[in-house]
Amino acid sequence: MTPDIKRILVPVDFSDNSRRALDYAHLLALKFDAALHLVHVCEVPGMMTPALDAYAITLADWSQRLGEEAEKELIKITAAFGGVTVTTEVLFGRPASAIVAAAGTNQADLIVMGTHGHGAVMHALMGNVAERVVRTASCPVLTVREPKPLKDPRSSTRFS
Repeated sequence: MTPDIKRILVPVDFSDNSRRALDYAHLLALKFDAALHLVHVCEVPGMMTPALDAYAITLADWSQRLGEEAEKELIKITAAFGGVTVTTEVLFGRPASAIVAAAGTNQADLIVMGTHGHGAVMHALMGNVAERVVRTASCPVLTVREPKPLKDPRSSTRFS
């Protein structure tokens, strides 16, 4: 059975891992004649208090600039991906929630995203965006890990 993949959503945080996932998604898009939709989520402070109201205008300006810079970076990335239709979107909010919502809004058939491979302590403290997306998305999610370094065969010890 071959899945009918026509829309692939790719969250991009501009890290090496998200670029690996984007390369993988591009190959899948070529194979399935699918479109890519690149999404970058800008995480902004979610808690405003009366003491922070004075900074609301500055925060709005900062958010606008952050979004504009992210869009410029996404457009640069799209130039390298010929042979497929590529669209971009910059969102604001909590990354996992925004990615899942964007997948639904854009009727994504597949999400392809990188993982960061944090250790157990970091995962317990920070959580994991990819894990949350896998648990909550209504479409399949393909995660692309950073490859483990190959062991140098010359460094292994041999017993004679």
